[in-house]
Amino acid sequence: MVVFYVDEVPIREVLRSEKMGGDYPSKPMSLYATIWDASNWATSGGKYKVNYKYAPFVTQFKDLVLKGCSVDPIQEILDRQDCYEQHEDLEAQDYAAVTPMRRLAMRRFRQRYMYYSYCYDTLRYNVPPPECVIVPSEKQRFKETGRLRFGGSHRRQSRRKSRTTNTVADTDEGDM
Repeated sequence: MVVFYVDEVPIREVLRSEKMGGDYPSKPMSLYATIWDASNWATSGGKYKVNYKYAPFVTQFKDLVLKGCSVDPIQEILDRQDCYEQHEDLEAQDYAAVTPMRRLAMRRFRQRYMYYSYCYDTLRYNVPPPECVIVPSEKQRFKETGRLRFGGSHRRQSRRKSRTTNTVADTDEGDM
């Protein structure tokens, strides 16, 4: 199992399945982050272009923690005993279990912030990749391109309540 967390909220859980075949993951994993222009495909087929007047585009990672077995990046060989001990330690950690409360937090996170998912992109993938778990309620929010449907819930909502209040007029009805 691989669980991705952001600010202690799980945002994705990948469970090993037989569809994946063999060992999972099949090769050493690493974290690589970059900012790139996806205007050609990630914005309704290029409809919306990146506005470079807002550059520089920056990302920041704070308190980044990666847990797992270390592997020599060149030889891709791991120490089985060390890996076994790491695995036992990981399984004993609180974050290793996606509790019902965390699953609810993950669903809320994905509803609020997920604009695209390759798992629902049927134009690119006739069959979802084996690591994808298709959630029917999530799938109906996306087009066949894997992008959020128009009218989705991704508009920024104001946290302030409406300042207009209903006042009761000074009439006999107001005294009832």
